[in-house]
Amino acid sequence: MGVDSAELSTHIEAPLWFWELYHAVILFFIAIDLLAGVRRKHAMTYREAAAWSALWIAVGLAWGAFVYWFAAPEDKLHALGLYYAAFVVEKSLSMDNLFVFALIFSYFAVLPRVQPIVLYVGIITAIVLRAGFIAGGLWLIEQFHWTVYIFGAVLIYAGYKLLRAGEVKVDPSRNPVVKFAQRFLPIADYYEGAKFIVRSKRDRRLIFTPLLLALLAIETSDIVFAFDSIPAVIAITSNFFLAYTSNISAILGLRALYSLIAITMFRFKYVEPALAGILFFLGIKIFIAQFVEIPVWLSISIIFSILSAAVMLSIMRGEVKRGDED
Repeated sequence: MGVDSAELSTHIEAPLWFWELYHAVILFFIAIDLLAGVRRKHAMTYREAAAWSALWIAVGLAWGAFVYWFAAPEDKLHALGLYYAAFVVEKSLSMDNLFVFALIFSYFAVLPRVQPIVLYVGIITAIVLRAGFIAGGLWLIEQFHWTVYIFGAVLIYAGYKLLRAGEVKVDPSRNPVVKFAQRFLPIADYYEGAKFIVRSKRDRRLIFTPLLLALLAIETSDIVFAFDSIPAVIAITSNFFLAYTSNISAILGLRALYSLIAITMFRFKYVEPALAGILFFLGIKIFIAQFVEIPVWLSISIIFSILSAAVMLSIMRGEVKRGDED
């Protein structure tokens, strides 16, 4: 069914109350963070962005306790390692996607204080979509084992795209969904705070603001990103509990992480090729899993080692570059 026989044996049974608690806590933190953003009369400071980013990462790591709790006695450390590996990979992949979001906001001239609203709408939608993508992907592998090789090919191609990131330019105006909306929907030529729908100043009919176009660009971009990130998490584990919770926990902090990156505007130069290497590794692992069994501990070690080496090498060589240099 899945990628690795050892991973397939991971047994986790989460009761209904856990899923209710999980989503209640997610919605609670989103509501608190969103309320704080609405009440904030100034652009988020570095300290605020760092604090919220740290909180979201802590929440994601804390869910590991439930993974350990619900896993079968013989699988507890195994399941915990898979969860954290998937969490780190998804969080790392999402960081690079934030620069595309920054480009979209810049293209549509969305004010910084309004950007968190758009991101949150996108995040809530992404939670629903990714649950469906993960469940659908695992179902396909369960019913048609050969589809696992499609996921492997997607990962290898995603790694190739990351290596060519410097040559590929993202143009929101070419987004087919945005082009469709511009052609068939009444779009105002002005913003009105964080509103997506306003009354026309001319004839008082309801029209959409350009904020809708920014949201559509963000949403469709996230769907494209999901086609890269979902195969990555499925390559690490085919257990729905681990795949879903790690993926959602990783994307929940995007709003704060975006603000942090937007303020500092830097990234480690070698992280991007390191992520490409991880995607290549996960893709190749899928193809050779039928012939060579790579131990889970070795897979996890390779993932963490590649990322750690990329960060350390960037710092040691002074290759911490500004985001606008791309």
